[in-house]
Amino acid sequence: MTLPLRLAFMGSPAFSVPALRALVAAGHEVACVYAQPPRPAGRGQRETPCPVHQAAIEMGLPVRTPARVRRDVAEHEAFAALGLDAAVVVAYGLILPKPMLDAPRRGCINIHASLLPRWRGAAPIHAAVLAGDAETGITIMRMDEGLDTGPMLLREATPIGPRETTAEVHDRLSEMGARLVLRALADDPPSVPQPEEGATYAPKLGKEDGRLDWSETAVALDRRVRGMTPWPGAFTALGGEVLRVLAAEPSAGQEAAPGTVLDDGLLVACGGGTALRLLRVQKAGRAAMEAGAFLRGHAVPAGTVLG
Repeated sequence: MTLPLRLAFMGSPAFSVPALRALVAAGHEVACVYAQPPRPAGRGQRETPCPVHQAAIEMGLPVRTPARVRRDVAEHEAFAALGLDAAVVVAYGLILPKPMLDAPRRGCINIHASLLPRWRGAAPIHAAVLAGDAETGITIMRMDEGLDTGPMLLREATPIGPRETTAEVHDRLSEMGARLVLRALADDPPSVPQPEEGATYAPKLGKEDGRLDWSETAVALDRRVRGMTPWPGAFTALGGEVLRVLAAEPSAGQEAAPGTVLDDGLLVACGGGTALRLLRVQKAGRAAMEAGAFLRGHAVPAGTVLG
């Protein structure tokens, strides 16, 4: 059994929290937690710590929240002074410079939510669902100065179900990552260079990535709805208002201009003669509704064009 290691943990979103909790539960010494600085959130725009920061406070762990680290020599020195065996990095959100990568005795170990080298970058889970990948997984790698290019320590795959959303895959991978990083720390497996063949990139997403382009096929749009759930959320326009699409499924279609409502049940024409049936929707400031309940209060007759 590996002796408890002295670690730094670097992460920000909810995806990272299970790994932090697992490290503490396993008896490792978390000398410091690094997280993104608190940011305005909610209707009152109050400064709110990110999920990792909140979890660290609950566990009584020291937290640092530098806004930048790449050129901050004082931050590099403070990190080195921790005397770490390793740093565990999970969706931290800041690029670590070489002095920080090299400071821990066993380097910086990253939990990445894809089967590298496929889907390097900021949004690997979204990208896998959008692409219709049959599987995804977790890669534990030792970080280098490239973008998710470091040598791999462990990989484990999991299938993506035909109706799964990004949220569902996210939660499963989060728990997988926590389990695998404990194994990587305990076993210290040999590193294996990533192949460059098959490398793909998953860029950071914005709200506009959720817009539904009705000229695409129903299969592609179904993936976008599932891939953008829960964030940034798929949406279209209905009568000048934003209509969020929370669930949908491909259905038999007919030739019509893309975006045209084909019946009284929110069946929408898509590209290639396909159609997408909207199953659950939400107007801005209103509760989410099943399509039938929505239509009882909002007339959307056949021939209406969504955009």
